[in-house]
Amino acid sequence: MQSLQKFLPKYTIALALLFVATVIFLMTRGNTVDIEVDQVNNAELVQAIYATGFVEADAVANLSAESSGTVSYVGALEGQQVTAGQKILQFNSPQPQLAIREARAALAEQQAQTNDNRRRRARKESLFAEGAISRQELDDAEKMSTQGEELLQQKVLQLKMREDDLKKLTVVAPFAGILTLQNVKEGDYVAANSLVARVVDTSSYMVTVEVDELDIPRIRNGQTATVAFDAWPDKRLSAVVSRIVPQTDRITKTSKIYLRLLHPASDLQAGMSATANIIYNIRPNALLVKKSSIVEENRQSYAWKIEHGKLKKQPIQTGASDMTFVEVQQGLKKGDAVALVPEKGFHEGMMVNIVSKKKS
Repeated sequence: MQSLQKFLPKYTIALALLFVATVIFLMTRGNTVDIEVDQVNNAELVQAIYATGFVEADAVANLSAESSGTVSYVGALEGQQVTAGQKILQFNSPQPQLAIREARAALAEQQAQTNDNRRRRARKESLFAEGAISRQELDDAEKMSTQGEELLQQKVLQLKMREDDLKKLTVVAPFAGILTLQNVKEGDYVAANSLVARVVDTSSYMVTVEVDELDIPRIRNGQTATVAFDAWPDKRLSAVVSRIVPQTDRITKTSKIYLRLLHPASDLQAGMSATANIIYNIRPNALLVKKSSIVEENRQSYAWKIEHGKLKKQPIQTGASDMTFVEVQQGLKKGDAVALVPEKGFHEGMMVNIVSKKKS
């Protein structure tokens, strides 16, 4: 019994010491937080507007049959290269050819009549000079000659019109390019005004993108852009803004922007999907911090700065930003360490245990 009494005080003291140590550990541990830290640095800040769109050819010619007829000649097929002025299709139609024969016959008849009027007028002028005829007879001859000349010019124009109609039976390429449409063959009947061919100039591709109406005021002709294509995820092409369509779609709330590629890829095709970043501002030596480090409270921006191993809630003034970084105008300096992803439980003076950044 006496030995037990001697043992209990020692046991009680040990428990008390263990309790005190546990409390101190928990209090100390509870005031320490593991955080990932990012450093404030100077770097180039590029602000850009993101937009999506498609590749389009700047020069596209939709060619239609201006007259009805049967296809008698096929000079090129869909997918083939054509040169400027090359005959693509020829039609047979009796109507224009008949009209030309009639116009030529009418012109020849009027030419003969006009020549007769000229000779008659010359004789009348001679007779009038000799006093053999009256002034009225001379005036009538001159009037008839003048009317004949006018009719002759009308017949010449009518023949030209008929010849132009005959030319409409031939479809030619207005410029060099690729046929992206042409699926008729010899013997096919084609009605007037039917679309029969499409020529695309593959040397002048454009990229058209849709830009949100809120971003339109930032865009100007001549701004540079970087364009990527779904077909080549790793390829980037340089472009410039060449045209801004001053019309906002009421449904999509976007406007169309044309980008001219500076060095088009040889295997580019119309209709390909594209994404673009249109650069509207570059700050070459901005003091930057990650967006994830910024906390907003009551319209004031803060960053949790690390000072002497402890957290400090640092008010900052921010400026321009991109998708990842924010410019710091006041409150931080180059080399300052800040919490990369602040937590709600952070408070002033909390001890910091810096851990490595997680690999994304």
